[in-house]
Amino acid sequence: MSPTTTASSSSSSSSQVPSQGGQTKAKAYPFWLGGCSASIAALFTHPLDLTKTRMQTSTSKQGMLPLLLRTAKDEGLRGLYVGLSASLLRQMTYSVTRFGVYDKLKELSTSPSSSRSLDGTQAKPEPLPAYKMLLFASIAGAAGGVAGNPADIILVRMTSDVNKPPDQRYAYRNSIQGLHRMVVQEGASSLLRGLNPNLVRAVLMNASQLATYDFFKTKLVATGLLEEGTALHFSASFLAGTVATTVCSPADVVKSRIMNAASSSGGRVGAWTVLKDSLSKEGPSFLFRGWTPAWMRLSPNTIIVFVVLEKLRSLVDYVRSD
Repeated sequence: MSPTTTASSSSSSSSQVPSQGGQTKAKAYPFWLGGCSASIAALFTHPLDLTKTRMQTSTSKQGMLPLLLRTAKDEGLRGLYVGLSASLLRQMTYSVTRFGVYDKLKELSTSPSSSRSLDGTQAKPEPLPAYKMLLFASIAGAAGGVAGNPADIILVRMTSDVNKPPDQRYAYRNSIQGLHRMVVQEGASSLLRGLNPNLVRAVLMNASQLATYDFFKTKLVATGLLEEGTALHFSASFLAGTVATTVCSPADVVKSRIMNAASSSGGRVGAWTVLKDSLSKEGPSFLFRGWTPAWMRLSPNTIIVFVVLEKLRSLVDYVRSD
């Protein structure tokens, strides 16, 4: 059995391994593979994530490229990676959870008896219906949103700290110190700041990224133009990233502004308050502020995440075949 013949499909959360009697049985992939692939992607796309957040939390009309270049000029290469520790912590909480839950739900939805061929061996499971993929991805997104919310707050604060006057900046040294200071200074409940819009964004993100990746992958294979491989993974993830950016932009902007609000600004800042005030001052276009850097970040991020994830799954298959 070679990596080529065992290359995994995203629509399956398990690989086939030999068992007694010549039959095969499904064995789930490690739940942390999604978090690892997302962390690797974050190393490449963090400067764009930083630029997107700074655009979302500022009322300045400065464009993406000028802001990116100004950051590099004023803060150097290191400045482009401010908040990287929070980004990695977020991926190892949010992404580990969302990928793990999504794969588990898909695994549980596949009946062992219905996926056996006539000779009694494990057959390749049929692709899940679109509504199931959307449902499972939404549930996984909600779970990931809760798990990753504290790290998300620290990420927003660390990357957008420069937008605040010097005496109002958080100045977190790293994500762990930031979490500790939040709990001590603002109380444990501060870890839930912005949870509602974050949950909305997480559900939208997963439904429009994980589910659409599986959907586009299945449809592209059905055309006969592409088969299992890097070209298929790249194409499906590019389309999924574009859809996810557009669907998630409004919730992402509101979430960033709530999380960036100081606790001293009059208590909790609700999504409706942010939405109403921002609409009156900036108009509806604010909902898509930072779309370009968000797309430039999310599209390659999605591509790297899924291509790396597929390669990691192929590596797991190869190791299991030995």
